[in-house]
Amino acid sequence: MRILVINPNTTASMTATIADSARRVAARDTVITAVTSSMGPVSIEGYYDEVFAIPGLLKEIAAGQKAGADAVVIACFDDTGLDAARALADIPVIGICEAAVSATAFIAQKFTVVTTMERSRLPLEHLVYRYGMSSRCKVRAADIPVLSLEDPNSNARDRLRAEITLALRQDRAEAIVLGCAGMADLTAELRAEFGVPVVDGVAAAVKQAEMLVTLGLSTGKSGAYATPISKPYLGMLEAFEPGRLTGA
Repeated sequence: MRILVINPNTTASMTATIADSARRVAARDTVITAVTSSMGPVSIEGYYDEVFAIPGLLKEIAAGQKAGADAVVIACFDDTGLDAARALADIPVIGICEAAVSATAFIAQKFTVVTTMERSRLPLEHLVYRYGMSSRCKVRAADIPVLSLEDPNSNARDRLRAEITLALRQDRAEAIVLGCAGMADLTAELRAEFGVPVVDGVAAAVKQAEMLVTLGLSTGKSGAYATPISKPYLGMLEAFEPGRLTGA
């Protein structure tokens, strides 16, 4: 089984963290290919960044499907471009937010997503609502820039721990979901420190992708996720014309 894991931002060091998390949980016969988007923002923090991350993401999905990937994981907790990706691809596409909150619902009645910036909190609340988890899941922001998670001289990890402490105390959270793919390397450490389940969306998405491929399931293409209609795209987006992007 071949799973393509895409970091839709353009920071390669974050892709390495994501790839390590994916490979730690993948089955023995699963091959993980982790790629970094070739265009777009260095981090995705809010709606504006997200929009400009989508073209590069779709380009990687089209290339990965041509190369024989069996499933795709979008490794951004905003589930960046998820609907467009499912329309484009003929293989399962998993977003790490949806994967994480659905997995956590099996093990906790109340849980909290702890993300990075305040500007990301409301978009994630909208996703939690979309996934039917608003009555069970709260979203908190530790007010840390995404790239500061990789800076050993920042206080990002201390702020993350402080917000988890508040979630456990004030939200009565029974589990914590890490609301950024760049936090994937902290999962085991935080589980041991806080004594509660800590869920990484990258790992959850890989296991759900494996499940779908094993069951022979893919995205329904008869309605909202129907293959895009081929039509001219003008200007800078000409290369993203559906038929041209996929080679169909």
